Amino acid sequence: MRHKRRGRQLGRNAAHRRAMFRNMATSLITTVVPAGQDVPAGRVSGRIETTVQKAKELRPIVEKLVTLAKRSLVHAEAAAEFATTAARNTPEWRDWRKSEQWQKWNRAISPAVALRRRAFAALRSKAAVEILFSELGPKFRERAGGYTRIVRTAKVRLGDGGQLAIIEFVGDRDRSRPKRTPLAVSE
Repeated sequence: MRHKRRGRQLGRNAAHRRAMFRNMATSLITTVVPAGQDVPAGRVSGRIETTVQKAKELRPIVEKLVTLAKRSLVHAEAAAEFATTAARNTPEWRDWRKSEQWQKWNRAISPAVALRRRAFAALRSKAAVEILFSELGPKFRERAGGYTRIVRTAKVRLGDGGQLAIIEFVGDRDRSRPKRTPLAVSE
């Protein structure tokens, strides 16, 4: 019986699964192209192709990471009130560093730093953490959840017939449904 055993094994041991999902999450996050930049030919921003089962297991991992990035925004904005505009290692910056303002800034920014460290522990990629906190956190600020979608494709893998799917971030290529107008009631 499988009582209290969560998740699919996918024919791998625990360490292999952990490493695989870390790599898949990093790949999904690093495919995001910042706004204003061109997407390279043959690539779609914020999308990877995998099997349906792997996509379903990857989804909660990525969504929790995006939630970490969203939570850090509040702390970063609170710390901006106490920050300085002086360049590092200038006399003004050194004075700020010895002042009470720095103490307040340090207390305000420390939760955001802790959240970044948690994300880095999960991803082990500085580039992915930077994209997560600079692009995805602000992008999904107003969204309550559901940052990814899984779309099954008609293709199957040739080797084993595995059903393929696309996992992608929502928002960029969303189709909007036409607004339905209520039928006029004739009296």
